Amino acid sequence: MSKATPSPAPHAADSHDLIRVQGARVNNLKDVSVELPKRRLTVFTGVSGSGKSSLVFGTIAAESQRMINETYSAFVQGFMPTQARPDVDVLDGLTTAIIIDQERMGSNARSTVGTATDANAMLRILFSRLGKPHIGSPQAYSFNVASISGAGAVSIERGGQTVKERRSFSITGGMCPRCEGRGSVTDIDLTALYDDSKSLNEGAITIPGYSMDGWFGRIFNGCGFFDADKPIRTFTKRQLHDLLHKEPTKIKVDGINLTYEGLIPKIQKSMLSKDVDSLQPHIRAFVERAVTFTTCPECGGTRLSEAARSSKIEGISIADACAMQISDLAEWLRDLDEPSVAPLIGALRHTLDSFVEIGLGYLSLDRPSGTLSGGEAQRTKMIRHLGSSLTDVTYVFDEPTIGLHPHDIQRMNDLLLRLRDKGNTVLVVEHKPEAIAIADHVVDLGPGAGTAGGTVRYEGTVEGLRASGTLTGRHFDDRAALKETVRKPTGALEIRGATAHNLRDVDVDIPLGVLTVVTGVAGSGKSSLIHGSIPAGAGVVSVDQTAIRGSRRSNPATYTGLLDPIRKAFAKANGVKPALFSANSEGACPACNGAGVIYTDLAMMAGVATTCEECEGKRFQAAVLEYHLGGRDISEVLAMSVTEAEEFFGDGEARTPAAHAILHRLADVGLGYLSLGQPLTTLSGGERQRLKLATHMAEKGGVYVLDEPTSGLHLADVEHLLGLLDRLVDSGKSVIVIEHHQAVMAHADWIVDLGPGAGHDGGQIVFEGTPADLVAKRSTLTGEHLAAYVGA
Repeated sequence: MSKATPSPAPHAADSHDLIRVQGARVNNLKDVSVELPKRRLTVFTGVSGSGKSSLVFGTIAAESQRMINETYSAFVQGFMPTQARPDVDVLDGLTTAIIIDQERMGSNARSTVGTATDANAMLRILFSRLGKPHIGSPQAYSFNVASISGAGAVSIERGGQTVKERRSFSITGGMCPRCEGRGSVTDIDLTALYDDSKSLNEGAITIPGYSMDGWFGRIFNGCGFFDADKPIRTFTKRQLHDLLHKEPTKIKVDGINLTYEGLIPKIQKSMLSKDVDSLQPHIRAFVERAVTFTTCPECGGTRLSEAARSSKIEGISIADACAMQISDLAEWLRDLDEPSVAPLIGALRHTLDSFVEIGLGYLSLDRPSGTLSGGEAQRTKMIRHLGSSLTDVTYVFDEPTIGLHPHDIQRMNDLLLRLRDKGNTVLVVEHKPEAIAIADHVVDLGPGAGTAGGTVRYEGTVEGLRASGTLTGRHFDDRAALKETVRKPTGALEIRGATAHNLRDVDVDIPLGVLTVVTGVAGSGKSSLIHGSIPAGAGVVSVDQTAIRGSRRSNPATYTGLLDPIRKAFAKANGVKPALFSANSEGACPACNGAGVIYTDLAMMAGVATTCEECEGKRFQAAVLEYHLGGRDISEVLAMSVTEAEEFFGDGEARTPAAHAILHRLADVGLGYLSLGQPLTTLSGGERQRLKLATHMAEKGGVYVLDEPTSGLHLADVEHLLGLLDRLVDSGKSVIVIEHHQAVMAHADWIVDLGPGAGHDGGQIVFEGTPADLVAKRSTLTGEHLAAYVGA
């Protein structure tokens, strides 16, 4: 009998099966050390703001990306975003990280789903090869390329002589000349620009920022094109044209050279060329009042020139292809048998099939990318990684289940497991129990948020998490019960004949004075119904998912308008002007300009931020810190948490009712732990959304429309949110929530369920009634999932 051969010693290369993190101190992490198994699915849990993203994105993924960038030459690195090394002692066993975060896609007017995913680029090549009649290169099908031509003499040095030659060129682009590839044209309502019964000097112009006291007054009075003391309605045609449309013209006023330009071209350059959402509130209100966007009559909203629309493959033009639902376009491509472009059709089909597989088959390629929700944008980014043959890669996801119906979460789970089974490490930041349940390894951070978080509370299996006494473990099997009694509506908001996007002539009555939840699978038409039919305006406060825009100079105090009453209180108590108490104005430390840190740019290396030595990071000049209110200086107030500040401004010497009201709202939405001066750029997604909610709660509205307020919220915080919604309804408001979370559905007084599917399979009301009826009938996908959730 032969001896058993001894098993060979393990290979040294196989010993690196862990990603080791030791001593991570990014943001609020307190010397965190974890060991994550490779080629497994690890889920990070914990309340919003506990440090999950700081550990996964700010430490592991950031260092992995930084190290890959360092493999390029210094020349290439100069063009890439530079990243500083995260504050961590040891990071071992990293692999290439692919980050799929929740950042919304840019809402550039020219960006569509097709241009953002390269599908349009492939379609353009396909049409330039097969389209009949042939109209030119792929550029001829692009709505972002204008047609231009020119001719002239060029000088060329040849054999020591300068020779002049005539050259001409032409580029055929696909841009519609009327709307310049935007699909809509703007009409300006002149009555919103000026009051024609007044003269310019009497303040006829009603555009924000155009006052007659400053330069505009000097220009209008000194240009000589019209009389600034005559009412505008008495202007001649020529004078009115000069006021509104005159092209930039050099003029001299009081010996100073200036440029005069008509009002309309001026506001088009200064206001209309920008993304409406990024404008200041008073300017946005003016633009919404003065400008109407109508579909371009020439291209019918397709953005393409007539030539591009005339070139077809089997009767379909590129405009028709982009307008099709992606699942239909994929079917059409399957029937296209052209051996000459087979590799191109194969690649395009793969991209479109990935859309369908990930549950976005209901989109169309011409959908503007700014209109995608956070979850849709994230899944669109996932598309290029599906079917990738890379293995041993670390995929990092930030709440991939956001915006997904319970029915769709199952598909997302399958995708994550497929990525893992190909030999990849999958790291997921997640709150939904259905997604946490599939984890091989769980890391729970906490115990609280902000400074109360940043430590590892539990590490191990899902079973172990359930048994552990952590906040996540205790709430893991929480199930909201159906309410015994529901509130009676006080009225109804009638929606008739809604046809936006995929809605099919929908008629529905939304009850008022109660908590109404609008639900349905992703893409069934919920947002189209609510945002399209209930315009944010008189009495309607809409809190959507758009990201908060804020630089590192903005913080919760500046964003919510809290700093104004605080500055005034300090100024009044000390008899000085309020501007001294702003780190962005007169009170700023001169060395760091009020930033608190000094940035040193090191070209292609990561820039270094050092705390300003003069103000020690307090951001104010020393003289300002000598002024006190209630025994505290302004930098100490900004370092307070919301809870401390609420107490501080509530009574005593520092009592400031205006500031106290804002702080009370911030505490109400569960942000009591935030410090007032924390830069907005360091807040997590859930925190930003709640900050927005707190700001909007001040508005005097009777109807609140909330778009997925549970995104980024821990199970324990969802209860807090339900309490807040109840308080809003009990105070006489009507609350309409677009939501997938079963706890919110169970808590509703009335449910409107859209479906039955997504895209052109949806767009209908499949159920309206109380949650109890929905569970009893189980007639829809939502009904089945809600019944399973409440254990009915």
